[in-house]
Amino acid sequence: MNILMINGANLNLLDKRDSDIYSNLSIEEIRELMQKEFPEFSITSYQSNIEGEIVQAIQKADEKFDGMIINPGGYAHTSVAIMDALELCKIPKIEVHLSHLAKREEYRQTLLTAKNTDGYISGFKENSYLAAMYLLRKILVK
Repeated sequence: MNILMINGANLNLLDKRDSDIYSNLSIEEIRELMQKEFPEFSITSYQSNIEGEIVQAIQKADEKFDGMIINPGGYAHTSVAIMDALELCKIPKIEVHLSHLAKREEYRQTLLTAKNTDGYISGFKENSYLAAMYLLRKILVK
């Protein structure tokens, strides 16, 4: 089964961000960890700082992938375009956040994009992605 992992703005610099809040791993290292823990899946990583490119990746996801893990980054709180693209995408989708959003700033409490996913996970750093993989496996392998 093929899983698409989409990461939004600034996640290309994850290994340079505050590791107490996010992680000390890069996005590629997180993908490698996921692949090691879930070898039965093929995991494709996509990252963009550009909202429209993320929308395009979501729009094409149904063609090649069985499930999606998305961390829209800051776009989770602001992007109606990504929210709408997620609504149109029919594969199972789980939103992840590395930081514990409930403990963060007030503006991070609104998650526009999460409403059009099957669920979201927040606060477990790189383990948020592993939890999402576990759940996708439960959804996809019956």
